[in-house]
Amino acid sequence: MSGNWTEQNISDQHGRIAIVTGGNTGLGFETARMLAAHGAKVVLAVRDVEKGGQAAARIAGDVAVQALDLTSLDSIRSAAADLRAAYPRIDLLINNAGVMYTPRQTTSDGFELQFGTNHLGHFALTGLLIDRLLPVPGSRVVTVSSTGHRIQAAIHFDDLQWERSYSRAGAYGQSKLANLMFTYELQRRLAPHGATIAVAAHPGVSNTELIRNLPAAFRGPIRWLAPLLTQKPEMGALPTLRAATDPAVLGGQYYGPGGWGEVRGYPKLVTSSADSYDQAVQRRLWTVSEELTGVTFPVR
Repeated sequence: MSGNWTEQNISDQHGRIAIVTGGNTGLGFETARMLAAHGAKVVLAVRDVEKGGQAAARIAGDVAVQALDLTSLDSIRSAAADLRAAYPRIDLLINNAGVMYTPRQTTSDGFELQFGTNHLGHFALTGLLIDRLLPVPGSRVVTVSSTGHRIQAAIHFDDLQWERSYSRAGAYGQSKLANLMFTYELQRRLAPHGATIAVAAHPGVSNTELIRNLPAAFRGPIRWLAPLLTQKPEMGALPTLRAATDPAVLGGQYYGPGGWGEVRGYPKLVTSSADSYDQAVQRRLWTVSEELTGVTFPVR
């Protein structure tokens, strides 16, 4: 076996329960497919259950579908209640779903769409499920970030919802920076409990449906250049899969492609921006996220 970490390195997942948000398409689908191929019971937590069922039918293995709309706290609470009832233990929670570069919109709870979906939705879901992971040895929360977190150097607490002015790229960058800060703060809170770790990953630049929200002037050239500048979703999913399954992974680590600029390549341990490691901002973001979602964690 080569030194590159590939699907063949995924350890035996039989007996493990994995929840994958956005598991019906793109990176989430490939993550779910490979986990199921290695024996995991996989739950596709998706907004469109019909598309989720179609995706599940394409995956060989034990796969279920759970309705989950990350733009609605009511839906998140309902999904968490269903998952808690169905699974007394959860081994993997993979916070994969996301939106990118959307025009300014708000969630049903009034949050800016990218921050509300990518960060607050996953924050709430994790908080509502974490007690199902805490007793499980080797359990993990894996949150998918992006190199785009470097677009936004700070969390704009004075205008979190981008009400004064709006930048598609800036709002996306803030949501992905929040994903990392959430992971690092969650790991600090999980550490005394021992069994569960929090890890982050990013896919590099993958050719997925996320580009649909780019301005029209950019979509055409990017599709034309995609074979040169991006990698296929099955490669983009590998950092997440390594973060989820590699026995050598430690809590608080961050995995991404090992090629130039972390755009493409096999997964390796990478570092995030200096701003993402600011513990005071991580704690402040955590407190604000609890206030906005009404979800508190049993780890302090």
